Amino acid sequence: MREEHEEEREVLQSIYEGDANFCMINHTTFQYKYGETGDNRSFLVEISWGPDYPDAAPTINLDLFYNKHILPSVKEKIVLGIKEQAEVNLGMSMTFTLFEWLKEGKDELLENQPAEATVIGVSEITSNVGLISVEEQGEGKKEKKEQLTKAQKRRLWDKQNASGERARGYNWVDIVKHLSQTGGSKNDG
Repeated sequence: MREEHEEEREVLQSIYEGDANFCMINHTTFQYKYGETGDNRSFLVEISWGPDYPDAAPTINLDLFYNKHILPSVKEKIVLGIKEQAEVNLGMSMTFTLFEWLKEGKDELLENQPAEATVIGVSEITSNVGLISVEEQGEGKKEKKEQLTKAQKRRLWDKQNASGERARGYNWVDIVKHLSQTGGSKNDG
């Protein structure tokens, strides 16, 4: 078995050399990407060989993060198709055959996959958000803050200490001036 695995691995590497869509994850796991990145009809297939491969069918995996946009029914259809092909090819090296079968039948397998990404319920959410913000604006109008000039900002900054607080007693009234205006108590006594 080891020799068969090694031989098929070498064949796959030589066939797909320079193909950016092919990736060898480890000695028994291979991935192939179909379609352009960002296309809603592109997907990634992972084929893993078990210890009894090729006498036993390989493991087919489409539950990859890249395939999050593929509908579950479409994933199931692809996996079932690959498994049928694997059963037909038992006893032979079949990874290349399975990848090529997918390449040829891709359009038929993806017939139920929408070409454009659909996001469910976003229009409802955004319309509710729009209503909320309109209602909030109507209830209480916020006053616009007065814009300060650079000189005004600098004067405010200079009145503050290093921690952003004003110096102690910044708003104290000049006591002498206050007393002179109110006329302090006269104790002539």
